[in-house]
Amino acid sequence: MKLSGYIINDIKPLNSTSKISELQLLFNQLTYSHIPIKDENGIFLGTFFETDAHCFEGDKLVSEYLYSIEDFFVRDSTLWLDVLEAFAQNSANIMPVLDKKNNYLGYYELNDIISLFNESPFFFEAGGVLVVEKGINDYSFSEISQIVESNNGKLLGAFVSKVKNDVVQVTIKIGSTGLNEIIQTFRRYSYNIVSGHEEDSYIESLKDRSDYLNKYLNM
Repeated sequence: MKLSGYIINDIKPLNSTSKISELQLLFNQLTYSHIPIKDENGIFLGTFFETDAHCFEGDKLVSEYLYSIEDFFVRDSTLWLDVLEAFAQNSANIMPVLDKKNNYLGYYELNDIISLFNESPFFFEAGGVLVVEKGINDYSFSEISQIVESNNGKLLGAFVSKVKNDVVQVTIKIGSTGLNEIIQTFRRYSYNIVSGHEEDSYIESLKDRSDYLNKYLNM
């Protein structure tokens, strides 16, 4: 998916010879978390974070605070999922775009990239969502795919949604099938089911048996 049509150029990078007060004014007028900065030769230097800008003296030059510059960006050839990851890693809602020669082309807005994500089959196709977890050295996407497809499931997407204490959580979108048989197969492969957005009859059955046993013991 080409993103070049989403590059925006209505706000030019602020020159490093500008005053901090100009940068502060831009932030007051816009809703962006960062503003791109260039030097006097038009070379992209990085971006200024809004909170930092409001901490500095307005009559000073931007060039006096270049140590606060954040140097994140993506290329015009960067895939949209990697662009989305860059937004998340840098807690930004604006992402500078450079070509392979480091020329500044413009920027992406976070909402535009998220809209592409929302239009993907992972979101708009009907199906169930599973979150499974397993040891970081024990899981594999090939195994996850095999488990889903061996139960006649259609794998619409999967991504690592959490990593903690050497345990990986994987969020899976499955279309065109019920989840119960797939859930049971994941359990046989020693995956823990964190959540499933369809009825898990195995859990319901255990709950029913537990309730029956408690009633029996309390007679």
